Amino acid sequence: MIAVPDSVSTAIPEIRTELLAWFDASGRELPWRLGTEGARDPYRVWVAEILLQQTQVARGLHYYDRFLEAFPSVQALAEAPIEAVLKAWEGCGYYARARNLHRAAKVIVQNGFPADYSGWLALPGVGPYTAAAVASLAFGEARAVNDGNVRRVLARLYGEARPTDAWIQARADALLCPARPGAWNEAVMDLGATVCTPKAPRCAECPLSAHCAAFKRGTPTAFPAPKVRAAARMVQAVAVLIGDEREAVLERREGGLLGGLMGLPMLEFGPQQTEVTVLEELCARLGARPGELLGQVQHSMTHRQITLHVYAAASALPRQTVADAALSRLDHKALELLRTRQESLFAAPLMDGSSV
Repeated sequence: MIAVPDSVSTAIPEIRTELLAWFDASGRELPWRLGTEGARDPYRVWVAEILLQQTQVARGLHYYDRFLEAFPSVQALAEAPIEAVLKAWEGCGYYARARNLHRAAKVIVQNGFPADYSGWLALPGVGPYTAAAVASLAFGEARAVNDGNVRRVLARLYGEARPTDAWIQARADALLCPARPGAWNEAVMDLGATVCTPKAPRCAECPLSAHCAAFKRGTPTAFPAPKVRAAARMVQAVAVLIGDEREAVLERREGGLLGGLMGLPMLEFGPQQTEVTVLEELCARLGARPGELLGQVQHSMTHRQITLHVYAAASALPRQTVADAALSRLDHKALELLRTRQESLFAAPLMDGSSV
């Protein structure tokens, strides 16, 4: 393990006391934090940690409540069809998380909840962060978590502009309070989410400002330096809407990002193809007759920026009830085009100045 700087290592007992006192007074009240510290419901903690990996808490609370209402226990989740799980996850994105939750629930029902870090790490979809979070929060195991909030807090505390994952994990391990590991992990994450924020940290309210190298330098937002991210790949695709916003022809999507979800029939195309020829190819596969262009929608996904050209089409293919299907946000945007178009036509003025 990397040795921590003397300026911080000598103050670790004080840092622990001050941050935990702040957390006891100001920590967020969240539904998965119910119960005795270190002995919480592992199911609720696990679902929350998986859901919040790519979703902010403010938005995640709605999705969490909806998911727990649909599947109040791991038994209920394991016994549910995957279609119902994906529908309950709708809007959260990164649907591989829902599929892995479902797979892991089946393992847990068969073998019981893991009681330690290594057991959680062996489950589908559970990485080092989630395993450490559940092990510490639900079972009191001394495991330090490493997420975006932890990275920001520790980079500023130590004044490290470009911390590696190994560097963060070493510091998190050194600072972890062995007497209250779950509370400590939550305290660091809450500090990063509510006080030590990315763009406007409230240093005057921070219980660790006296120890913070970034604060002493007067440039807290410089730490950590922004990560260099790969440019998003621009994707063009054509989709056809056979039906309306209530009932439409839907297909099951394949692939890691949208795999398992239902959606409008869609086909990507490259720079050597034209929108019209791809539309004809898609309609030929469906035995459909292409209609008018309804519009375009933009949608950002992991490393991809999608422009979807949505056309009406006619076909005798069976339609499904849209409200019952698990759809991606991309497909909801496409369906919204039809509703917006109908509203604009309804509101269009006639020759005598009235409306339709």
